[in-house]
Amino acid sequence: MKRSSYCGDVREHTIGKEVAVCGWVHSRRDHGGVIFIDLRDRAGLLQVVFQPENQDIFKIAENLRSEYVISVKGVARNRPEGTLNPNMLTGGVELVAAELEVFNTCPRLPFEISDYVETSEELRLKYRYLDLRRPNFQKNFIMRHKISNEVRSFLNEEGFLEIETPFLTKSTPEGARDFLVPSRFHHGSFFALPQSPQIFKQILMVSGFDKYYQLARCFRDEDLRADRQLEFTQVDIEMSFVEEDDVIDLIERMLSRVCKSVSHLDIKTPFKRMSYEDAMLKYGSDKPDTRFEMEIVDFSHELKNSEFGVFSSTIAKGGVIRGLCIPKGADFSRSEIDQLTKFVSEYGAKGLAWMKITDSSAQSNIVKFFKEEEIKTIISKLDAKSKDLVVFLADEEKIVAQGLGALRLKMGRELGLIDKNKFNFLWIVDFPLMEWDKEERRWQALHHPFTSPKDNTSLTKENAGTAKAKAYDVILNGIELGGGSIRIHKSDVQKKIFDILNISDESAKQKFGFLLDALTYGAPPHGGVALGFDRMCAIFAGEDSIREVIAFPKTQKAFDPLSNAPAPVNEKQLKELGVRVVVK
Repeated sequence: MKRSSYCGDVREHTIGKEVAVCGWVHSRRDHGGVIFIDLRDRAGLLQVVFQPENQDIFKIAENLRSEYVISVKGVARNRPEGTLNPNMLTGGVELVAAELEVFNTCPRLPFEISDYVETSEELRLKYRYLDLRRPNFQKNFIMRHKISNEVRSFLNEEGFLEIETPFLTKSTPEGARDFLVPSRFHHGSFFALPQSPQIFKQILMVSGFDKYYQLARCFRDEDLRADRQLEFTQVDIEMSFVEEDDVIDLIERMLSRVCKSVSHLDIKTPFKRMSYEDAMLKYGSDKPDTRFEMEIVDFSHELKNSEFGVFSSTIAKGGVIRGLCIPKGADFSRSEIDQLTKFVSEYGAKGLAWMKITDSSAQSNIVKFFKEEEIKTIISKLDAKSKDLVVFLADEEKIVAQGLGALRLKMGRELGLIDKNKFNFLWIVDFPLMEWDKEERRWQALHHPFTSPKDNTSLTKENAGTAKAKAYDVILNGIELGGGSIRIHKSDVQKKIFDILNISDESAKQKFGFLLDALTYGAPPHGGVALGFDRMCAIFAGEDSIREVIAFPKTQKAFDPLSNAPAPVNEKQLKELGVRVVVK
């Protein structure tokens, strides 16, 4: 090796020793005939001193510029009194250069290699190899490595086997859109890249591998946003002879260990559990951020006979009335409240009713429609204080939940109510098994069609809307880390679910035939979970977007500026595949 140490590892214990380091010139300073450079590698920065007495290397050092790649050998010493830098891990030492070798130069940079320089994402991704040199990115990917290592170590110790599943498989268009791969050997037929290893990991359970995991690459051809990518990684786990509590306990212990190892946090277990119904009622979301209070309260019963026509007519149509108390919101101007109304309209809400709470009662243009007892009930149930603002939505339950849920988060952020140092883990359980698709006028599986119902003996198409699933999602600070379920392991139960979902025997055999066949050959009870690994890494790294913890991500337009992918291919390749491109 050309080096004896990483730059960031040269500390007090190396004082007086000869050290060889390699890296990139982060910055260069000329102080009265003495040249200082900060040399950077993945472990950190080290100040290197070039003294004019050593003329040969001093002359070379005068020409060093940002991002030159060099090797330096010298003796480490304490920095002189008054020159210590407490902001650097190596801020108490410096290397006095005795030898210098320049491996490569660097032209003018498209942007500065610094965590504090704002650059467009398009430009950053085009020069991703430069972007990844930033110290913060180096820390992100070192952390990502530590998390993956910790996850693997934990699962290995628990007796799990890491088993790979295929990338080229069959299209089963029940979830997101598949990525299709044309076959050169079978013209007109296509492989699909896996959206998840769901079917294969269930087959592994049938095969007798009772504890499986992998850090699986998954692919979904869907619209992108901050927490979505066309290709992503998930911690995929499946276990035989388990129930919900077994899977939940395993994941709690794994996440607790990761938190302790990576962020030095002691996470209390077991995590709190909340039903899907309570989450949607109190937080308007199935991934609630519980780092702050401000719960949504239902007033459908108390205000069903209100003289305020919007409320009473909504209840008559089968809707709901729910309220939210915004602390100190009475100071909001009318235009600010109008902006809140505009905000909830994006979720389908037709309007936002409001009251400003005073020392004695409430004020607004709708107060006259409410009896004094109704006002007292509103204040009491919301625990509203003087100078708070109470807002209401009256509409279909889904619209109300989404509108108030989004407004709650918006107010939590803007009013500084969220403690960003908290790590609040939570399980959402008792999910509905199915949801009604208004457009297609049929039941859809809320998670996927292999999720086991809580009670399959009395399940029918008529009561499918009230059926609960043996499903569970783990939430961290309002972000879904992942979810899973106990699977259906009996073919007769699976057929019943397909019947309710209007999936015919022929269609089921065409899409999932090999799994359905496997279930008839002594399939054990089994269940599992899949955690979004990129999302987990982003949270631990303090990043808002998973693109900051993925080495080579795509833009929100599903394009890679670095490699210019996707790109056209030549006619010969298309002909070999039996594919013709039709330009629309």
